[in-house]
Amino acid sequence: MAKKIELRLMTEIGLAVALVVILDLFKLWRAPQGGSVTLAVVPLIVVAFRHGLPAGMMAGGVAGVIKLFLGPYIIHPAQAILDYPLAFMFIGLAGLFYEGFQRTDVKRNLFLAAGVGVGFLARFACHFVTGLIFFGHYAPEGTPVVIYSLTYNLSFIIPEGLLTFVAVLALSYKRGIFTGR
Repeated sequence: MAKKIELRLMTEIGLAVALVVILDLFKLWRAPQGGSVTLAVVPLIVVAFRHGLPAGMMAGGVAGVIKLFLGPYIIHPAQAILDYPLAFMFIGLAGLFYEGFQRTDVKRNLFLAAGVGVGFLARFACHFVTGLIFFGHYAPEGTPVVIYSLTYNLSFIIPEGLLTFVAVLALSYKRGIFTGR
């Protein structure tokens, strides 16, 4: 029975990663030095809420590696690791709220919001650090690098986080999406 569950989980993670790649093709907005607004991480959030933290982080890490190979914006190896595998792996932190989400109907939306919020906050932290270290030279003259990195990264993280929350919230009302039943 355990092997069947593992196979199902690996299959779901593979499908989620494939959906990340496909959804990433449909960009609503693209930032000039990397970053965009898409629905690409929705499948990662779904995996995190269906299976918990380890599965969510594994799905995110794999998706980040695939994104790294398919169309990266790389200027330094450390930046590549932070902006791709780590940033997307941290989306899987939504799985921290798996237990609460699975146990209750009353506060389900709060657990969804918290999961999406924590995942995107951690992803933002990765992008913010790379902005400070590697992209500061893009800051307009007289703009502190901290302010530049903050505003640049929030310009796509906030809209994508909100869009992701709305999509995941809508999916949460579809029977079986988050439970597999």
